[in-house]
Amino acid sequence: MNHAFRPARDFHMAAVNAGRVLAFHKDRVVVKATRASAVLPGPDELTSAGLAAHTRLRLGTIQGQAYSGWALSHEPDLPEGYALAGLRSLFGGMDEADFQMAGYALQLLNWVADNRFCGRCGTAMNLAEGDRALVCGACRHTIYPRISPAIIVAITAGKRLLLARSGRFPRKRMFSVIAGYVEPGETLEDCVRREIREEVGLTVRHIRYFGSQAWPFSGSLMVGFTAEHAGGQIQLDGEEILEADWFAPDRLPEIPGKISIARQLIDWFVDNH
Repeated sequence: MNHAFRPARDFHMAAVNAGRVLAFHKDRVVVKATRASAVLPGPDELTSAGLAAHTRLRLGTIQGQAYSGWALSHEPDLPEGYALAGLRSLFGGMDEADFQMAGYALQLLNWVADNRFCGRCGTAMNLAEGDRALVCGACRHTIYPRISPAIIVAITAGKRLLLARSGRFPRKRMFSVIAGYVEPGETLEDCVRREIREEVGLTVRHIRYFGSQAWPFSGSLMVGFTAEHAGGQIQLDGEEILEADWFAPDRLPEIPGKISIARQLIDWFVDNH
């Protein structure tokens, strides 16, 4: 997130009537298309266009620019010059702060939609006063936005990089680095070792932190590592991983786009080998 971001004290919209709006229908956001880039609309523009939202969240500011997130009630019939666009398609095509706030808004709107009722007593949840949370109207059970930690790791063996093809998208030929969610009670380093062992049957050494990335599409915090192959031959689990192999930097298969930390890890390998 932009270092100048100042999150709102709570998500209530009462005091917000200006700024930029992240108006989502499912996983697509309303933008104004210009020759140079995609631009976020203001609340008056959306209201004039007749767009109805069942959820509105005050998000915060970046350098004094206010942002709010809207979940639209239905797919809108947009005026000329406006469009619904997926976040991946907007990478590099809109203001960086707007793009980061779009990811933040999508994650929060999904969190609100997934927690409409209290998990303890079944009563409707409400936006908390003075806190970035949801609170039960009956038992006062309070929940905060969920972040699911996951590791992602580039495994090298000399001048080769391990890349694998996921079973989640069996028709795609894209290869990427190994990734997986952290289990309760598990350290990040233990998760690196376990995921590699489970998915491709290898052991690793020299696990080093690389960087991290918020991934709003799954509500994850991706924590990146590099590691060196220590032993074992590739043995596929046959479920999560359909193919895996070692690749030289000049012989890479189809790989993820530059929006992801997976691509950053692969680019790091290429740049250093």
